[in-house]
Amino acid sequence: MTRRVFGTAALVFGLLAAAPVFAKPAAKVPAAAPIARYTLKIVQTYPHDPQAFTEGLFYDHGFLYESTGRNGTSSIRKVDLDSGKVVLSNDVDSSYFGEGITSWGGHIISLTWRSQIGFIWNEADFQKKASFQYTGEGWGMTHNAKNLIMSDGTPNVKFLDPNSLKVTRTIAVTYAGKPIGNVNELEWVDGEILANVWMQPVIIRINPKSGDIDGVVDLSALPEVANPSSDRDAVANGIAYDPDGKRLFVTGKLWSHLYQVELVPAN
Repeated sequence: MTRRVFGTAALVFGLLAAAPVFAKPAAKVPAAAPIARYTLKIVQTYPHDPQAFTEGLFYDHGFLYESTGRNGTSSIRKVDLDSGKVVLSNDVDSSYFGEGITSWGGHIISLTWRSQIGFIWNEADFQKKASFQYTGEGWGMTHNAKNLIMSDGTPNVKFLDPNSLKVTRTIAVTYAGKPIGNVNELEWVDGEILANVWMQPVIIRINPKSGDIDGVVDLSALPEVANPSSDRDAVANGIAYDPDGKRLFVTGKLWSHLYQVELVPAN
């Protein structure tokens, strides 16, 4: 798989470094807010299908829902958390490369990479109900109480009306004022957006109003990050949140494990 790599994505390497030093602001200009930094504590380890090319992930009523990518192996799946076993699945047509998913109103909304087409599935039985079109690539997806939220690999994150599936507004993801590309899998967590950044060992926390990155999570504590596979595509990708249990889960493409984690402040 070859994806566009934006020059600004290289800035993400700096996200793990110390917070930038800001010059003293001019009068009446507020100082930039400090960027929170976190490491991870692994709370529990679960099995994960090592053949799953994870593109999207969410948690709902005791189960994980996962989308996998690559032409010919793309699918949506309902997965038992404890065993990692797939309890329900449906394949995406082999002409499509599956990408992010989220839930809305008893349905699963899924994206494809370059085909500019998404699908609506019945969450109860995974039967495909409809399709819709969008402009640009499809990468990650999540939702808040009002909107579907979509990434397309650029610094832009789009908010969609869940009924019309049309873009209602767009934010540009920035770090210290500079745009960050390759924003990938998304998850709405306690009023902010967590996002993987393709090919980078971090999760960024995005302010949904401004697009500013106000937190960075170092994923080095995860075994697959500390000891990476020889397959360069086996990168961190997949964030799910259980709002009732306040549990955060992370995994990656072709990883053998999924982790429940806690964020540990590093500032």
